[in-house]
Amino acid sequence: MRASFRRLLPSLDDYRDLRTSWRADLLAGITVGVVALPLALAFGASSGVGAQAGLVTAIVAGLVAAVFGGSPVQVSGPTGAMVVVLAPIVATHGVGAVAAVSVVAGVLVVLAGVFQLGRTVGFIPWPVIEGFTVGIGVIIALQQVPAAVGSHGGSHSTNAAVAAADAVTGAAWPAALLPVGVALGVITLMLVLHRLAPRVPASFVAIAAATALCTWTGADVQTIGAIPSSLPAPTLPDLSGAVALLGPALAVAALAAIESLLSARVATTMSGGPRVDADRELVGQGLASVASGLFGGMPATGAIARTAVNVRAGARTRAAAVVHALALLAIVYLAAQVVSHIPLAALAGVLLATAARMVSPTVVRAVLTSTRADAAVFVVTAVVTVAVDLVVAVLVGLAAAAFFALRNLSRTAAVTREVLPGPAQPGDERIALVRVDGALFFGASDRLVDEITQLGQVDVVVLRLSHLRLLDATGARALAGLVETIERNGTTVIVKGVRAEHAALLERLDVTASRHPDHLHTDLDAAVAHARSHVVVEQPEG
Repeated sequence: MRASFRRLLPSLDDYRDLRTSWRADLLAGITVGVVALPLALAFGASSGVGAQAGLVTAIVAGLVAAVFGGSPVQVSGPTGAMVVVLAPIVATHGVGAVAAVSVVAGVLVVLAGVFQLGRTVGFIPWPVIEGFTVGIGVIIALQQVPAAVGSHGGSHSTNAAVAAADAVTGAAWPAALLPVGVALGVITLMLVLHRLAPRVPASFVAIAAATALCTWTGADVQTIGAIPSSLPAPTLPDLSGAVALLGPALAVAALAAIESLLSARVATTMSGGPRVDADRELVGQGLASVASGLFGGMPATGAIARTAVNVRAGARTRAAAVVHALALLAIVYLAAQVVSHIPLAALAGVLLATAARMVSPTVVRAVLTSTRADAAVFVVTAVVTVAVDLVVAVLVGLAAAAFFALRNLSRTAAVTREVLPGPAQPGDERIALVRVDGALFFGASDRLVDEITQLGQVDVVVLRLSHLRLLDATGARALAGLVETIERNGTTVIVKGVRAEHAALLERLDVTASRHPDHLHTDLDAAVAHARSHVVVEQPEG
């Protein structure tokens, strides 16, 4: 137990490669810091908490997750998926609730890591993951519409589509064309840079260009506004309403765990490094959200885009993510005045471009053309994500995936009447040798029982169970009822080939416990020989 707990904590082994990798880690950290700055500001502003909260989260949570997390190259901070969950919380409970939600959700994520729940993310099917990824991309894009048209606070709806429609109809046209032009200009510049100079931090350059142009021309656009030139002092948020916030905190915790572990998995694939310690990653991300909440920030998760930049920039140890946080901290202390002039419409443009990149036409096409079941799960998850919320979408997607999986599994179950082995003997037609294949569980038990009961009038039924791969309590109970019904009609039932993993269940449900030893066999020839001894063969007259 002590050793298991110790592996969840940082150690010097985390930095054993730093002697040879420090230059690459330093460069990667600075690169990611430049990329993370506009995203942190944009996610903070889009969530309704404020650009400062996004920056604080990137610094504090980024540093804590880098030290305590389970991935050596993961970069953490505010993300678009978290914005999707936080925006309704802000609309319903107010900005002050976010810090409390961050702390409570962080504690829940830490507990998930301590209780070793890290591997559960592996149970989320691919169509569900891609479905809510597309849904998140759509919601992020919708959430940027108010800022892009210069309309703020015009709608109290927690649904992004409704709020976007209200913003467009309530905007001050034609004056709203100015922020729309700023957003479109940022998007255009980012697309051009991605195509012509993919190594250049496009979002940073686009934000800098838009800010410089708006400042120089004196354009009347709403900006981030003044932000503190230092980190706020840590303070415990008001937890008096923690019970009312438990539901939102659970949603945030679930999202933080899922997104962080998925991001860490992507990082491992890209870097070719050692397998991520999923439980330690949860502990690190949970502590990061707690720390962020104490400093007035937002809940944090692993950020796939920034992590990918970190890996491509050559990061090898968690020191790169530490440098990223310190670089952002330096910007707060040295360039807060410059950051305050960034137009909100420019941040909206960055996130619109980010949302577009989240939806990969190739992946969408692959899911939709795989199987009908997977395509249905994908579409349902995406629609529920946009129409309801992310956590409900994941649950609905999992339920839909489980339904189709069980339906397919039930189709593997089959009942086959076999020919008796060896030379035919008189009376063999009075014996039914029945092989049960596949899975006998709640989704298939009734159908299989019906097939067996329609075998016709025979003296002996030999149930061959050695090919039965899956058996649950419902299937075993149905089997017990079947045996009872057959024997009530005067037919002898012989059970052959009970698998070791099914023996205890069949015995508890009295399929085998009360049977005469002669009616339980492990060898097919012996079972058939005993069945033949029960058949009365009529002798010809004369």
